[in-house]
Amino acid sequence: MVNYRRIGLDTNVLIYYIEEHPVFLKKIEPLIDKIVEGKATGITSYVTLLELLVKPIREERFDLVEQYRTILMTQLEMVPLDESVSLKAAQLRAEYGLKTPDAIQLASVIHKNGEVFITNDRRMENVKEIKVLALTDMPG
Repeated sequence: MVNYRRIGLDTNVLIYYIEEHPVFLKKIEPLIDKIVEGKATGITSYVTLLELLVKPIREERFDLVEQYRTILMTQLEMVPLDESVSLKAAQLRAEYGLKTPDAIQLASVIHKNGEVFITNDRRMENVKEIKVLALTDMPG
């Protein structure tokens, strides 16, 4: 993990970090620290913002909505869904049978020259356009 400078983050990685997951936090924390310290760039799509805000909105925790929004917008490179990302996502869906949100996430990171995509979803591991690492395979 140390060698990567442009790191794609799936929503589940950020949820585990925010919720201090008892198993995954120790794997994620060094990665997030590296991004916060400016030693790497974290990349994600606006799908992450959408997915991350559902629970706080449902619970009417608008303080958390604003906190999560601020963290994402200031600490990560957020990728909008534009034509080129959409085309790449369609190609990934067609080739690998990915769900639309997963295809958008991967296409966004690929579009921004990400070197690796961190997730806990093994269904993305067969994608050849970018290295996909599952949290379960990471040290920590």
